[in-house]
Parts: sequence; C-alpha cells; structure tokens
Amino acid sequence: MKTVAGILLQEQGPAGASFGSQLNSSSYFWILKSTPVNISSFIAKRIAFNRQSSFLNFIIRLAVAATLISVAAMIVTVALTSGFQYAISQKVFSFWGDIRVQHYEAGKAAIAEEMPIEKNDTVLQVLRNNSDVKTIQAFATKNAIIKGPESIEGVLLKGIEKNYDFSNINGFLKEGKWLQFADSGYSTEINLSTYTANRLKLKVNDKAIIYFIQPDGSHRIRKMTVAGLFKTGIEDYDKLYAIADLKMIQRLNNWNKDEIGGYEIFVKDYHRLDSVSDQIAERLPALWNSQTIKQVYPYIFDWLSLQNTTIAIALIIIIIVAALNLVTCLIVLVLDRTQMIGILKSVGAPNATIQKIFLYNVSFITISGILFGNLLAFLLCWLQQRYGFITLPEDAYFISTAVVKLNWWQVLAIDAGTLLACFLVLVVPTLIIRKIRPAKAVQFR
Repeated sequence: MKTVAGILLQEQGPAGASFGSQLNSSSYFWILKSTPVNISSFIAKRIAFNRQSSFLNFIIRLAVAATLISVAAMIVTVALTSGFQYAISQKVFSFWGDIRVQHYEAGKAAIAEEMPIEKNDTVLQVLRNNSDVKTIQAFATKNAIIKGPESIEGVLLKGIEKNYDFSNINGFLKEGKWLQFADSGYSTEINLSTYTANRLKLKVNDKAIIYFIQPDGSHRIRKMTVAGLFKTGIEDYDKLYAIADLKMIQRLNNWNKDEIGGYEIFVKDYHRLDSVSDQIAERLPALWNSQTIKQVYPYIFDWLSLQNTTIAIALIIIIIVAALNLVTCLIVLVLDRTQMIGILKSVGAPNATIQKIFLYNVSFITISGILFGNLLAFLLCWLQQRYGFITLPEDAYFISTAVVKLNWWQVLAIDAGTLLACFLVLVVPTLIIRKIRPAKAVQFR
C-alpha cells in the first residue's frame, strides 16, 4: 500500500498544480480522520521538505540563514563583551591585587602614599584563616621624580617584597626582567612602564636618577638601573606607577623593617570579591580597613558595567529583527498555502490544527537557525581566540586584541530567549488563518 504522502500530498504536479488542487474533499477527510500520525506535523514536514517548490525552499532557507546570523551575532557579541570585561578586570586585579587591607585613612586618595603601619600578626591571622584568600603580599608606595637624559617624570613607586608573586603580572613585561632583590640592603633596580621610559628616553639597563621628596622639603637622590619595562595597557597605571624594592622605601622613610603601607590580597574566585572583603573587614582590628579594588578604582568598573546596558539593548534589537524575519516568512508561507488552508477548512479541519502546521514549520526554521547559529558562533569565537584577528586600539580600550569568554549559561539563555520570543510573536500571524474563507481560498492562485 502506498503511503499517505505518496498518494495524497502531491506538492506540485507536472503542470504546477498546488497542494490541494489534485485532491478531493473525501481524500482530505480520509487524511484528517484516518492518518495514525499527527496530521499537523505530517503536513508541515511535507511543506518544509518539498523539493518541487523552489520559491518556498528559497524563503525557508532565507529564514534559516537570517535566524542563524541573528543567533550567532548575539552569542559572539556577548562573548566579546564578557571577554572584554574579564580581561580589563584581570588587568586591574593583577597589578594591585583583588583587595587592599590598610589602616583606615579618611579622605585618602587612591594614589597617595600610605601612613606606616606595623605588620600585624592578628591581621595576618585573619587573612590566612579565610579559605578564599590565595595570596597575601605587603606593599608601600612613595612619590618620586625620575630624571632621564632630556626630561623628568613624576611617578608613584610601588614597593614590593622579595616573596612577591610575579606570575600575576608576567604578561605585562615587555622588555628586560623584573627587578632582582639583594641578599642584604635593598635592590637598586627599578621597573618602569614603557610609557614612562619612552618619555624619559630610557632603555633596559640604563641608569636613572631618582629624586625622593621628604616631608620636611629636603630630597634624597638614588641612582637606579632600569631592569625591565612593563605595559598594562591601563593608562592610569602606565602613566603613574613604577616598581621598586619595599626595603628602599622603608629606608627612605626611616621606617623599621616591619613597617609597611598595607597588604594586597588575591582571592581564589574573583566573583566572591565583595563577600570576601566584607568577611575580612568584620574580623579586622580597630583602625584597619578592607577595600576591594573596585572601590579603589570605581570609575573603571562603572565603565565596564555600562557595557551590560549596551549589550542588553543590542540583544533586544537583534531578537526583534529575527522575530520580524520569521513573521515575514510565516506570512509568506500562509499566503502561499491559502488554497490548502481553504480545502482543509472545507473538510472540517479546525483552525488550531491548521495553525499548528505553520507553527511546526517556523519552529523547524527557528531551531535549525539556533543550532547552526551556535556552531557558527563557536567557530568564530575559536578563531578569534586562536588567531586574534579582531584588534583594538589599546590606548582607548586597555587591550590590543579582543578577548572572547563564552559562558554556557549565557548561550543557553540566548537560545531559549530567541526560541520563546519568536514563538510568542509567531502566534499572531497564524491568526490570519482564521480569516480565510474556504469558498474563496480554493479559487486562490
């Protein structure tokens, strides 16, 4: 026995007859009442996979391609934004740690020198007892003026100890090496930013004269060697900071060996930054303070947060475009199958059954577009991660190459949101079916 598809659902005959023109009412009645499968799904598949109607195939493929591009654009956009925010955040965290623990100083600017504080065993115990803390490093800062062959530049020296973990900032080193610590006394090496070095016409291994202004107005002079050059890409860091030995700052400030400016803390999971800082602050002795780097440099993170609003607007626009594209496709499908709709109605097919036929069609288009869109997005993200063909002006964006960071929950949210939004919007065009009258539809050409 021949199949229902082979006998009854001839999409286009040799003479170009459309669906339904070759069937009588009794045949349709037999389809609706006797077919053991979901009639809406069955007819939808015949329409979707019809090879004879080149126009209909073109519309369906165009709709799939448009949905594919929309989904891929959303995923790539979110991945680039997440990567951008992550890369900038990690640069800020890497140079100054995730959290600063210092004496509380009301009204103190982020770039000002610190008041000396004794290394405190109680504070260290609080930090070490927190399971989220990964690294604890002492630091102190001091203002200085560096003299080059032709000019001078003001910097803020960041003093670090011998046990400093350079792995956090190794990616910033562009030339030379990080400063080497002396077994006794203090190191006479210094690391400058490429910005400062270029301004001063200094290179690796050059000697630089550094002036330190003391609180009483006097100054001290040190001759130091440029051990290496770094570049963070963050203008505020590159224009301002240099790295030196903490022992030298202690000597210049007449501090004892246990006096420091504070501790910089690295945590295991930067997503828990705020909660870890609050936990530390609750347990610190009086006059001690805990601040996240977000609080120290709020304008950088406020700028990064604005990207979320921009991306939300872009995603909404892309989803609207994708939905309108599918609405247009559905209207074309309905108009192209007007005669079929009329005949189905004439044999008693309810509107809901006919609506499902077209919803099945567009669901196929949407799901196909989402699946292929995901594959295209993953391919583009992989290519960017591997080859870095999208570049950015580092002076403006803090990074020279766009970074991608795919979060699976974001991909799933985009897929589910696209499917839901398109389905809800596509219910509206199917209401056209309710307005079609069988007597006129069977004569439709």
